[in-house]
Amino acid sequence: MRKIELLAPAKNLACGIAAVDHGADAVYIGASQFGARAAAGNSMEDIAVLVAYAHRFRVKVFVALNTVLTDEQLLPAEKLIWDIYHAGADALIIQDMGILKLNLPPIVLHASTQTDNRTVQKVKFLQDVGISRAVLARELSLNQIKEISSRTSVELEAFVHGSLCVSYSGQCYMSEAMCGRSANRGECAQYCRLPYQLYDNDGNMLVRSKHLLSLKDLDLSAHLEELMEAGITSFKIEGRLKDVEYVKNITAYYRKKLDLIINNSGREKYFRASAGTTTFFFEPNPEKSFRRSSTDYFLQGRHHGIIQPETPKSLGEPIGTVSFVGNYHVELKTEIPVHNGDGLCFINAQGDLVGFRVNKAENKRIFPFEMPRLELGTLVYRNQDHEFDKILKGKTAERKIKTAVNFSETTDGFTIEIIDEAGFKVETGFPYKKEPARKTEGIEENIISQLSKTGNTIFETGDVNVDIEQPWFFPSSVLNDWRRLSFEKFEEQLVASYIRELPVQSVAADYPEKRLSYLGNVTNKLSEQFYYEHGVTEAMPGFEVKAEKGVPLMFTKHCIKYEMGWCPKEGNKSTASEPLFLENNGQKFRLSFDCVKCEMQISKCE
Repeated sequence: MRKIELLAPAKNLACGIAAVDHGADAVYIGASQFGARAAAGNSMEDIAVLVAYAHRFRVKVFVALNTVLTDEQLLPAEKLIWDIYHAGADALIIQDMGILKLNLPPIVLHASTQTDNRTVQKVKFLQDVGISRAVLARELSLNQIKEISSRTSVELEAFVHGSLCVSYSGQCYMSEAMCGRSANRGECAQYCRLPYQLYDNDGNMLVRSKHLLSLKDLDLSAHLEELMEAGITSFKIEGRLKDVEYVKNITAYYRKKLDLIINNSGREKYFRASAGTTTFFFEPNPEKSFRRSSTDYFLQGRHHGIIQPETPKSLGEPIGTVSFVGNYHVELKTEIPVHNGDGLCFINAQGDLVGFRVNKAENKRIFPFEMPRLELGTLVYRNQDHEFDKILKGKTAERKIKTAVNFSETTDGFTIEIIDEAGFKVETGFPYKKEPARKTEGIEENIISQLSKTGNTIFETGDVNVDIEQPWFFPSSVLNDWRRLSFEKFEEQLVASYIRELPVQSVAADYPEKRLSYLGNVTNKLSEQFYYEHGVTEAMPGFEVKAEKGVPLMFTKHCIKYEMGWCPKEGNKSTASEPLFLENNGQKFRLSFDCVKCEMQISKCE
């Protein structure tokens, strides 16, 4: 059997607790600095609170330290790592290999997707140098994942939902080059989400003001079982900048999907990685959270339609088409109820996203606050469901650990033994002067009733077994106190019994390449030393240290020529004169195409 982990994001403590409550087996969160989402830092106090909350359910907490570091940041990073360890975190997610040269506590290390994990050789190397888990590149196909899994033994983690970076992670320098905000340091300015003009070499404009690098959002919910079969252990939801409502909805959605697969596996192939059962008080729907439409990206191979050229904003769910346009209202051809206060949007004839708010909805008749220019047949989306949002702001889930209770008699009193679903047990004794009950009817039923009341605890009681020699007199208040004390002791010892995994030991290994260019992201002396110790003969400074001119700023599997229908591998040819160029607000970039690798490169025009 293999454990299956649902890994949810946490922008802050509230999001982390919501992730646990809604079924996450693990949560990843940023510390106060050195995370790849600089705007999502958290205090050590909040991380410690999240760890204590999560560990009761055997939920792990991973802390992201996945930026490249300068020499001056190495010692502060080392201190922070020790603070993270003392806060109880289960693992660090890292990018900078210089971290492996620090004086580290015995904490598990995960290689961030920022380390560009897309080959067997790279993942095997990470495994050999002491990495317990590799977060795979989002661009991999199922067959590539299967190959990596079959030839390595490290745990594999894959993104299954959320925003996509168009560049290979860790291989994008556009933001650093253009405005000094490094994606490798958590400060990406998101040049991929901007609108661009596409020109050919003769200056002809081929495309005007389209978001040609802005990908749709990832949704692999239809492929979870295939990913399990391919070797994925951890299923990761993107979103350390997302709000608590997003975390609730998307975590719940994938919890239900994964549970259905695990429970129906039949052959007992998989088991859930944490404890407890989550009850949901709403029906999750990913189309009702931030969503730039959806794509399975390259999981099933290359295909058209992975970008959202009209807008980088959330479209939400398609609800219907316009069937009538009046002076003050529109009518929709739809079977989906629209609510007062909903946010609707559409793509107009110029290709721009236009949004409007619903003032009043009468069945299929919509009265906007301000009447937009709509045409018959226009597809309308809902990117804010007012009623669904109200539900998400309330209590939407409850997570409980199932227990059995054994009530037994001893020579000088009674004992209560509590056993959870994993077999962990704690026995508590209560000395008590026994008095035979005057009325013997219902004694056992009363004991069962009182010991079944778990109230606002994280436990729920299934079987209560009573083993006493004769009906004894028990005031309900005594039984209630015993139950409360027993469950308090059980929870205390349950938390105390939590054992963090230890890091794996490293073995001798050579890096797959002998020479590292700026793409190796070597930005400090310890990182450089690390690579030299592993067979590298030359390590160039990372782009953040020495910004070379004329080098590609982005490497991506997304290909504009393919999207335009000009792929020579498919027998198509463009009449446009190459090279092609992207332009935004006076900033111009040259496109290069490596058709052997099926990759596109973007360079700044000097």
